[in-house]
Amino acid sequence: MNAYRAKPLRYPWPPVLYLAGIIAAIMAGRLAALGPIPSPLPYLLPSIGFSIGLLAVTLDIWAVRTLMERLTPVFDTGCARHLVTCGPFRFSRNPIYLAYTLFTVALGFITGNVWFFVAATTALIVTRLLAIPNEERHLEARFGFDYESYRKRTRRWI
Repeated sequence: MNAYRAKPLRYPWPPVLYLAGIIAAIMAGRLAALGPIPSPLPYLLPSIGFSIGLLAVTLDIWAVRTLMERLTPVFDTGCARHLVTCGPFRFSRNPIYLAYTLFTVALGFITGNVWFFVAATTALIVTRLLAIPNEERHLEARFGFDYESYRKRTRRWI
């Protein structure tokens, strides 16, 4: 099968990685708590967390809706039908992964569990190494110059 028709991933790794990170952070927080995050006001960090969480959920819904409206698969296991450069994809080439990361960070602020920040960073790095290169190769093979132009004008994260 040629690169034009190849799927970027055989398995949707990023959601699994972030979910595994969240579960690991919960378990690590129970087994080896690193201590609460210091805060001058008891309600400040949870408020920040809920705000970041709301932003993350909104960004994720916006990105998924944009992909669905353009008849492009949401999961990385499907072949891209269109190069989506509108909606949140105008600002980030990976808004769904950004939303996953923000949501994991939000859980850290809400719970005061520092392990969520470790999980977010780890999942981000593994996603960057495992999923994103395959996706980019797929999009470059599929859309050529249009994808190159998009990649040059749009940052990967924000």
